Amino acid sequence: MGTSYEAMRPEHEAFIQEQKMFFVGTAGAEGHVNISPKGHDVFRILSPNRVAYLDLTGSGNETSAHLTETNRITFMFVAFQGKPLILRLYGTAQVVLPGTEEWEQLAPLFELLPGYRQIIVSDVDIVKTSCGFSVPLYSFEGERDLLLKWANNKSDDELVQYRKNKNAVSMDGILTPLGRTFEVGIGD
Repeated sequence: MGTSYEAMRPEHEAFIQEQKMFFVGTAGAEGHVNISPKGHDVFRILSPNRVAYLDLTGSGNETSAHLTETNRITFMFVAFQGKPLILRLYGTAQVVLPGTEEWEQLAPLFELLPGYRQIIVSDVDIVKTSCGFSVPLYSFEGERDLLLKWANNKSDDELVQYRKNKNAVSMDGILTPLGRTFEVGIGD
């Protein structure tokens, strides 16, 4: 049985900062549930009840689309080395796009890696830990640099075009915040 907390404790924050990857779960009002793994140093703890991560351009944009409909989000961190533990953060979230006032406040907290497209900010209302006793042990070999190399090889215009083609609408037909900027011509 897991243990629930109203906010992250210092030991939770330390555990999160040690992890090399995390998972993000979201769902729209209808349609598919999405679980997305995230790597690189993109996660930030803003307070015991607020977190954010720098979202990089990918082959889809399901998290962003879902947040426009329901704004529910779950983050999961898993110990693949050392003492077993699973830590989940439950809350609500919003998408922050470049060029907004909130972006200007949050962006300096991150190294803006090649291909960055948005920041996801979440207010956390439940922190839950569970044992993780059945999670296998894995050794961390390093970050994959394929996504960063891919983004570095694209011009700004090519990245915009890619996002128009792949990141504007979810697999269930939900228009993303990026998709909205393309509709009004902001992303051109």
